[in-house]
Amino acid sequence: MLVFIDESGDPGKTPGPGCSRFFTVTLVIFQDHDEALKVEQRIAELRKELRVADNFEFHFSKLCHDWREQFLKAVARYKWLYVSVVINKAELYGPGFAFADSFYKYTCGRAFELVKPQLRNATVVIDSSGNRKFRDELKTYLRKKLTLPHATGEPAIKKLKMEESHRNNLLQLADMVCGAVSRDINHPDEKCRFRRLIAHNQTGMQSWPK
Repeated sequence: MLVFIDESGDPGKTPGPGCSRFFTVTLVIFQDHDEALKVEQRIAELRKELRVADNFEFHFSKLCHDWREQFLKAVARYKWLYVSVVINKAELYGPGFAFADSFYKYTCGRAFELVKPQLRNATVVIDSSGNRKFRDELKTYLRKKLTLPHATGEPAIKKLKMEESHRNNLLQLADMVCGAVSRDINHPDEKCRFRRLIAHNQTGMQSWPK
């Protein structure tokens, strides 16, 4: 099993310029390595169709709407799943949420709880070039979970890997999915324009506080 992680937004609670209203964590899950390879290849083919360089990085926030749709349509027919946790920061309470490390750990914990029964010998891949604080807190959280057994007695999480997103198509997939969820939450007037394309890939969604 392969799990790719991405986040959207920031953990700051104080409203202000550049501060997001929501913080979102998304896990993209492949049960089958061969299916993951097919998606990698499809993303590589899409670059040729769009006539961009082989090292072009798909990043949701930097793409036009048309390219966002083309990407999500291209990958939607394959067998992968995703879960997302969306935190409404304005509704948080408790002194612990004033600290970024507590905030990150809490959000990551809720995301992994959604897929806990499914995790079995999972390799979890984190973007090494992403938000450093998020990455470090996620590593700390996951290392504590490495020894937790699946119901079969096998480890739920077998390995934790750091890779650069511009070299990993499936980390880019996680970015695009997380971006689609975040866009829907922040722009409800668009009526799930992007999330509809991958609705059948969703296996869990949690908004907190409700």
